[in-house]
Amino acid sequence: MNQLKELLNNYKTRSAWSKGVKAFAFDLLDNLEGRDITKDNLLNGASNWSQYSHGGCAFIYDQDIAEALCTPSELKARKGGDWQPSKNETWLDVQARALGQACSLLLRLNRKVA
Repeated sequence: MNQLKELLNNYKTRSAWSKGVKAFAFDLLDNLEGRDITKDNLLNGASNWSQYSHGGCAFIYDQDIAEALCTPSELKARKGGDWQPSKNETWLDVQARALGQACSLLLRLNRKVA
């Protein structure tokens, strides 16, 4: 687990999105509580990342999600999260996508450790 956290800590990010995904990956790791790193364990009982996000297992406020995943200009354009990210997605949907990417990142890095 410590090796994985070190790999994750050293993982280079360039965008606000990738920084947010990395932060979500750390949150997912913290929630594992010593269990094996598998998608099912990361989902913590949810059937998918949408259910995880909509079920309150991560951020529940639009503003928190927007702050975690947006650049300052995107955040301003979305009125700090008061406006939805698009006509096709809610902030909880965007968070679900980011959580799925965080899971993939953790599983990929975990293969390097194993």
